[in-house]
This record gives sequence, structure tokens and C-alpha cells, in this order.
Amino acid sequence: MARLNACRKARAVSQQFPDAVVIGVDTLVSAGSTIFGKPRTMAQAGRMLAFLQGRTHQVTTGVCLIHWRGRRQKTFSEQTDVTFRALTRDQIRRYHRKVNPLDKAGAYGIQEKGEHLVQSISGSFSNVVGLPLEKLRAELGAFLAACATGTVCRRGRRKNGRKNAGMD
Repeated sequence: MARLNACRKARAVSQQFPDAVVIGVDTLVSAGSTIFGKPRTMAQAGRMLAFLQGRTHQVTTGVCLIHWRGRRQKTFSEQTDVTFRALTRDQIRRYHRKVNPLDKAGAYGIQEKGEHLVQSISGSFSNVVGLPLEKLRAELGAFLAACATGTVCRRGRRKNGRKNAGMD
């Protein structure tokens, strides 16, 4: 789901800027089969944190790289396990008074007073913030290197005479 949403975002922008490499990103929080996007109300945000408290959940970020004119696309995702402390309703309310949860998947931001909620993480901290920098650096480097060598991201034919492949 996060990869699909990331590609929808990237495609919408890449059509407006066809010569640019566009990065689309979407982050979801899940616990078991329950998926948490951004809450619509403060009450919903409170219910999300009440559910997540004292548990381990997963933060998954989907990333989509697109070069529209070059007809090139690469998608990937990163997943990080996050374990919350046991929290009381009062602790949840105090957190939400300090941090706006309505623009954050799972109703929290680890970078905004996350130490009040998070007991531990296993994986990429930057992924939990919303952009897996370590993996993006490697994937974007390979994507741009392919563009620079002329094997992708150019119109027409490659140097070997074959047509450029469509978006994969």
C-alpha cells in the first residue's frame, strides 16, 4: 500500500516535470492486520496511540523514483519495528497537546518528543521519521548512475540501438 501511494504521488508530479527525477514517498504504521494512516480527529489520534501503547508495531515507508521522459521507475520500501512504552491516557493527551498528531501516520512523530512514547526501535530511525535515507541514498545513486551512463532516462534509442524499456 505504501509503495502504491508513493507511486501515485510521484507520477502526478513527474508529469508536470518530465525531465526531473521525482521522489514520491508514503509512510504507514501497522500492528498485525491493522493499518494506521493519518488520524482525522484528535479522538481518533488518541485511540491510535492507546492501541499502539505497550506494543511493537511496524513503520513501512514506500518510495518511488520516476523519470517520466526517460520512462524509468524504481520502487522500494523499508520497514522498521518500533516498540512503545506502556502509556496512560493522560500521557497520551499530554503528548498530543505538545505534538500535532493529525499530519502523522500512527498519530505520532518519533522526531517530535518521541522519547516520551518509544521504548526501542529495530531498523532505520530515518524511516520512522518518514524517509529511509540510507536505502534512498543507495537506490537513488544507482538510479542516477543508470541515467548518467545513457542506458536509461533518455528518449529514443540506446547506444546499442535498442529502444529504451518502459517503466518497470
